[in-house]
Amino acid sequence: MDLGNLLSLHAKVYFIGIKGTGTSALAELFFHSGLSVSGSDGAEVFYTDAILTELGIPYYESFDASHVPPDAAMVIHSAAYNAETNPEMAEALKREIPLLKYTDALGAYSALFDSSGIAGVHGKTTTTALTGVLFRAAGLPARVLAGSAAFGGRSTISLGDKYFAAETCEYRRHFLSFHPKRIVLTSVESDHQDYYPAYNDIRDAFVEYALTLPFGGEIVYCADDPGACEVTELVMRKRDDLLFVPYGFGAQGEYKIISCEVHDERTRFRLEGFPGTEFTLRIPGRHCVLDAAAALSLTSLLLQKELSPQKCSPQESPAHLAVSQGNPPYPPGWTAKLVENAVRALDDFAGSRRRSEILGEKAGVLFMDDYGHHPTAIRLTLQGLKDFFPRRRLIVSFMSHTYTRTAALLDDFASSLLPADMVFLHKIYASAREVYLGGINGLSLFEKTKTVFEKERNAGNSVIYTDEPFDAMEPLKNILKKNDLFITMGAGDNWRLGQKLFAAMCGADVSSGTGS
Repeated sequence: MDLGNLLSLHAKVYFIGIKGTGTSALAELFFHSGLSVSGSDGAEVFYTDAILTELGIPYYESFDASHVPPDAAMVIHSAAYNAETNPEMAEALKREIPLLKYTDALGAYSALFDSSGIAGVHGKTTTTALTGVLFRAAGLPARVLAGSAAFGGRSTISLGDKYFAAETCEYRRHFLSFHPKRIVLTSVESDHQDYYPAYNDIRDAFVEYALTLPFGGEIVYCADDPGACEVTELVMRKRDDLLFVPYGFGAQGEYKIISCEVHDERTRFRLEGFPGTEFTLRIPGRHCVLDAAAALSLTSLLLQKELSPQKCSPQESPAHLAVSQGNPPYPPGWTAKLVENAVRALDDFAGSRRRSEILGEKAGVLFMDDYGHHPTAIRLTLQGLKDFFPRRRLIVSFMSHTYTRTAALLDDFASSLLPADMVFLHKIYASAREVYLGGINGLSLFEKTKTVFEKERNAGNSVIYTDEPFDAMEPLKNILKKNDLFITMGAGDNWRLGQKLFAAMCGADVSSGTGS
């Protein structure tokens, strides 16, 4: 039975690992589509507990074969579980209930809409979040799924049933399950070395994804990212039916960024195709400006689709129509009112969970958390924070994720931390998908980073190592002072250090786990 039939029958779907960011978001979309949703997960509390409870979606905080509903029509599971160790997955197989991995279920859902896949080694979460707020500002009948809480604490936004946009993941080629009619390509470079040993491996996966586009599909790509440009060029050689839309500082056309400056804790930028319009962001970094340009480009493509051909004659283009009504010649589909809405939406956007997320400020110290775990994302984020908060001392706790990534990009990791005034490094956060065979460890990164800081800034004593993140608590209590910015970074669990330290300085508990 396919997903479309399940939706029409209001069938029961059971989620294993329902508290995960992606699975809980998909569960919410299924719930709003009329499916009967339930699930299970561990007992640890995440921000998604509150969302599931608010929606009235029941879930167990343990795994047992008896939990799977007797009349379940489908079981969806997080990639973190397998049938060998999870009794609920084993039960689904025993009862021959269709069992789908989260990414496959997301792909099946995408086939029901005019879908857009947002992809890239970094930038895809913020781009998807910005896409959601712009779709809302433009009044597009769409649903959006981001890889982090971005819409009032939620990872989804539901505005209608015509379009769907979602963050799509490159790891293990998961994005090949998605059914896009257009793709946004933010960045391509070496990552996930346990699966893609060389850059060409991950590049070719993105090419394969782009080639799944139907005839007349569209690719929105970052003209400033060498990998995104290379993927686009390779696809161009094979598909002359596709529309290619560049954006960025080096782009040509409507989505070229023609100015970008920071003042009054706002990043202000202009695009070629929006004359006289200044967009502003309260989230730091030129990379976020690129993400906003990508989201504006995607929104434009859908606005063009929404244009009714009856509104203008074949001799009168939408842009001409806008001029004749006294509006500037915006890209097709945009009006002065919609541009005004977009300006307001971008300025109101406060970011998403674990993307330069502000935990709070106490005693003049600003506490933040960020998921950045690739050298490029780390460097761009830290430099963006230095530009945005020029009078604050920047102190970073970074926990590297996976031995293979750390070993392959050791030099890049060390140099990416240079914008920080002080760095605390910790052990490597191991992944269940790899086995440590010796060699590179947390101390290796510490020694390399210390050497880089000594060479580039004569400040090797600014790099400190504590194997466990919480071992940095007491030193940081003595180090942090008014006008400091302390940020935890990485895909490990050192975010707990930031929350615990902030709570200690506030003299009260803060909300429990951020999840992942």
